[in-house]
Amino acid sequence: MGKSFVEELTWRGMLHDSMPGVEKHMDETMRSAYVGFDPTADSLHIGNLVPIMLLAHYQRCGHKPVALVGGATGMIGDPSGKSSERNLLDEATLRHNQEAIKNQLSHFLNFDGKTPNSAVLVNNYDWMKEFSFLEFIRDVGKHITVNYMMAKDSVRNRISGESSNDGMSFTEFTYQLVQGYDFLHLYRANDCTIQMGGSDQWGNITTGTELIRRIGGGKGYAITCPLITKSDGSKFGKSEGGNVWLDAKRTSPYKFYQYWLNSSDEDAEKYIKIFTFLTKEEIENIINEHSNDPGARILQKRLAEEITIMVHSKEDYENAVKASKILFSKDFKNEIKELDENLFLDVFEGVKQAEITKAEFNDGIDMIGALAAKTNFLSSNGEARRALKENAIAVNKEKVKEDYKLTSDDLINNKYIVISRGKKTNFILKMI
Repeated sequence: MGKSFVEELTWRGMLHDSMPGVEKHMDETMRSAYVGFDPTADSLHIGNLVPIMLLAHYQRCGHKPVALVGGATGMIGDPSGKSSERNLLDEATLRHNQEAIKNQLSHFLNFDGKTPNSAVLVNNYDWMKEFSFLEFIRDVGKHITVNYMMAKDSVRNRISGESSNDGMSFTEFTYQLVQGYDFLHLYRANDCTIQMGGSDQWGNITTGTELIRRIGGGKGYAITCPLITKSDGSKFGKSEGGNVWLDAKRTSPYKFYQYWLNSSDEDAEKYIKIFTFLTKEEIENIINEHSNDPGARILQKRLAEEITIMVHSKEDYENAVKASKILFSKDFKNEIKELDENLFLDVFEGVKQAEITKAEFNDGIDMIGALAAKTNFLSSNGEARRALKENAIAVNKEKVKEDYKLTSDDLINNKYIVISRGKKTNFILKMI
């Protein structure tokens, strides 16, 4: 085989735990390994990127990755790390989500079917939908004791942590059996001997290895990666607007780029190993270069570049960089016009806005009105006058005085004007 998968994970900080013998098992020949993905949305988010990268590195090491979309388990809900049950989805929605997820995974995995280690996508609904309840408890359930299931952290934590009003349903309690059966099915149908996932999945994975031993008479292995945390204690993968999605319609490439660009030095040093395919030597050079001039944010810029191109495209990355620089450009008014409206609004998301009619623009809008009387950007006309006298106000990044009048000539994309107070406070006037 090629380079060692376990060694690759280890230096990248992506190995949490593995079953004894798994490295020798992979050294013998090409092996199939799978990771499960939750299909309850039609997009993955950056919280899914670690298991995606596990599969991608696995394929690059010469092995065969299997991506499992949990159409059946998505109808139940994994209790691991959850405090309540999820909404259940119908089959049509799950199928739509599966196709969207495969498209996103194809940015990382080769599904061409032309090579022995070509990636495969499977949906556990396909083998679970015909399984009757009686068959399942007879053929699968009898092999795992309740004591064994209760000992799992995902179950024990959930039951002990619940209030007396809630509880863990039988449906969720049996989740580990269904996931365990997936492993057994893939072991039989795809010669899949390894399951990978986050460290919170260890209990579910080992239930699968137990079923392979007891029913299949074989040997299955588990590999888990650490759950990613941020150095400041906040949750990785979340922004002010919620999840950071891989779908450009849910999280724009600009916002996606900004998420990585705003990483702390400590986090960026960890992320660049986990979320890129750069070599150890390349990463060490970037870290050294960054440490010589931290203010240049070389580490964050390279991280954001690599991952934005991988998830979106080079063009999306270049547009994100351009939009990021425009706020500080000396030719702001001309450069901002090159952005389409969606990207313009991304750049100024969260900025206070006010609407003014086209007729008012035709007459010209005085700066006091633009700052206070017509918009309430500033609290009073007096505050607006003081700010103008202090030379603190700019229109489209060009300083103006109190006698300046806004006209349609100031409009960006025939619709917007950016008014700034100092370097950090912006307001948007929108013509309606």
